[in-house]
Amino acid sequence: MPYIPYIIGGVVAVLAAAGGFIAGLIHRRKSAEAAIGSAEEEARRILSDAMKNAESRKKEVLLEAKDEIHQLRQETEKDLRERRAEVQRQEHRIQQKEETLDRKTDNLEAKEEKLALKSKEIEEKLTECDRIKQSQMDLLEKISGFTKEQAKAHLLQLLDGELTHEKAVKILEFEQQTKDDADRIAKNILGQAIQRCAADHSSEMTVSVVPLPNDEMKGRIIGREGRNIRALETATGVDLIIDDTPEAITLSSFDPVRREIARVTLEKLVLDGRIHPGRIEETVAKATAEVEATIKQEGERAMIEAGIHNLHPEIVKLIGKLRYRTSYGQNVLNHSLEVCYISGLLAAELGADVTLAKRAGLLHDIGKALDHEQEGSHIQLGVEAAKKYRENDVVINAIQAHHGDVEPKTIIAFIVQAADAVSAARPGARRENIENYIKRLEKLEEIANSFSGVDTSFAIQAGREIRIVVKPEAVSDDQMVLMSHEIAQRIENELEYPGQIKVNVIRESRAVDYAK
Repeated sequence: MPYIPYIIGGVVAVLAAAGGFIAGLIHRRKSAEAAIGSAEEEARRILSDAMKNAESRKKEVLLEAKDEIHQLRQETEKDLRERRAEVQRQEHRIQQKEETLDRKTDNLEAKEEKLALKSKEIEEKLTECDRIKQSQMDLLEKISGFTKEQAKAHLLQLLDGELTHEKAVKILEFEQQTKDDADRIAKNILGQAIQRCAADHSSEMTVSVVPLPNDEMKGRIIGREGRNIRALETATGVDLIIDDTPEAITLSSFDPVRREIARVTLEKLVLDGRIHPGRIEETVAKATAEVEATIKQEGERAMIEAGIHNLHPEIVKLIGKLRYRTSYGQNVLNHSLEVCYISGLLAAELGADVTLAKRAGLLHDIGKALDHEQEGSHIQLGVEAAKKYRENDVVINAIQAHHGDVEPKTIIAFIVQAADAVSAARPGARRENIENYIKRLEKLEEIANSFSGVDTSFAIQAGREIRIVVKPEAVSDDQMVLMSHEIAQRIENELEYPGQIKVNVIRESRAVDYAK
């Protein structure tokens, strides 16, 4: 078999490898045993050295611990000694404080005893003082003749007199200072405003005179059995006065618009020459249309002259109506324009709204265009018209307040109030009838005489001054100052007047005797 040699060779090789492996194992074992023996030897040596080192270290640690314990014991004993000493010191201090408190307590008890004795003495003295005070009061009442209540009332009366004197002095000082400051500022501002606003004044009456070409025309105006004059009076609502005045007829009516319509009608009839009831009615209608157109033109003219725009057309018509309205003989439209100008000047001086001030000044008397047609004062009617046509609230308040009926709420209202007074108080601006003049003088004297202590009074200088003579035994100098102030306030509240009224109170003492 050809493979046998190969097999045998392989077996031999395997056996040889196994023998080599076994021989290697035996050799490594011997080497390991030798190494282990040397390692055990080294371990025994290291262990012996470690035990020697540990024994020596143990001794060292024990020595160090003993030293530390000894040191800690010494420190603890020292600390205990210090604490004992501190405790002893604290006990000593506490003992001293207790002794001090005991001494203070003893002192307080002694003081309390003394205070109790003093309180008893004080009570006894107070009782004695009350007894002495009561005896003194009895003696004072017996000497003075006054009881306690009477003396108190007397002192209060003296005090009231002193206070009255001081109050009068303070009022005099305050009034004088206020007047000086107000006069200086007001004169400067009003002087500039009046100087820059020059206006003509003409008193207007409640009658109009129509000139005629001849006296024959009077008969034609009267007509047969007076039918023409009756037709004229019926159509116009105006009284025609035909008297002995040559070539003139007088028209009388409280309504200036009616009087103007009658005047225009009469002039047209005189020019035309045809005078009969039918013609009179036609002419009255034409005259009414002309006067209404004139009223509108006058309102627009006033608006342009015042420099005011955006007025309601009905307000413009009312302004135009003021052309035919008078107040104390002063033309209301001219007066309104003047108040408008002065209000604008005052507003410029005071730094207020000039345009709004002029608007309020122009419209402040707008109610006078309606007071012949509706019930109510011209202020109420003016406010209603201004509210109806949506005027500014500032303007409405100025209309309400320009105669002091309500409190002014804005500086514009104060300006219009002052401008209205300035325009009305100009010399020659207004004319009062004799009846109102006499009534005002009588009312002035009546107010003055109503005060207690007044002897007599005199209204002088056309009602611009009231002189009051008081009884010297009834009114003192201090009371005289208060009386003048109270009289002035009543005059302001109860009378209406242009400008101002001076209240002059006079007190004169006289001693009269007779040589026999």
